[in-house]
Amino acid sequence: MRIDVFTIFPQLIENFTGESLLGRAQQKKLLDLRVHDLRAGAMDRHRSVDDTPFGGGPGMVLRPEPVFACVEAAEPQRPLLVLSPGGRRFDQTVANELAGTDGFSLLCGRYEGVDQRIADHLCDGELSVGDFVLAGGEVAALVVIEAVARLVPGVMGNDRSAVAESFAGGLLEYPQYTRPATFRGWDVPEVLQSGDHKAIDEWRRAAAVARTRRDRPDIMNAGNG
Repeated sequence: MRIDVFTIFPQLIENFTGESLLGRAQQKKLLDLRVHDLRAGAMDRHRSVDDTPFGGGPGMVLRPEPVFACVEAAEPQRPLLVLSPGGRRFDQTVANELAGTDGFSLLCGRYEGVDQRIADHLCDGELSVGDFVLAGGEVAALVVIEAVARLVPGVMGNDRSAVAESFAGGLLEYPQYTRPATFRGWDVPEVLQSGDHKAIDEWRRAAAVARTRRDRPDIMNAGNG
């Protein structure tokens, strides 16, 4: 899978994605991550990428010239999605959609966002990681990259892990336990130590439903009871 990221802080993306799961995925050629510095498209000696908004107001806005120039030179994987609080809400469904493609690209906004002509005529859509405002799109981009990349076959090592996690099938993940079996008087449920895989699967399913109904009733669907 190829993922292009456009940002004014390329090292923020490269440092994070060079480690752990994402770093190994790149080493194994399962993930082709390309980070582009938007300042490379700047036209002046100061490498300026922003300016004050028309109509007045606080903050700065990313200018269209350097962004268009940088994106057009890179010929990135489509769709190109700008990270914005007003975009489509990113969730596990969207992660699965993107994981089923050959790749995608992300544009990290900064300051007061991007010139609207960038969103209207260069990008293919907008994506939001939640109803809150960040200083820039880099953290949001990392959320999207990790959530999607781990769904790519081979990235996690054990592909079954992604099937049993939270939001798979509309449920939160069941509680997990490890050794020791007793800790400070708190015991691991006996069924998990029984070796009876059918009983364990039934317990896990019931525990996932109960946890979802208690903590996140909003994500339960009719099929989950």
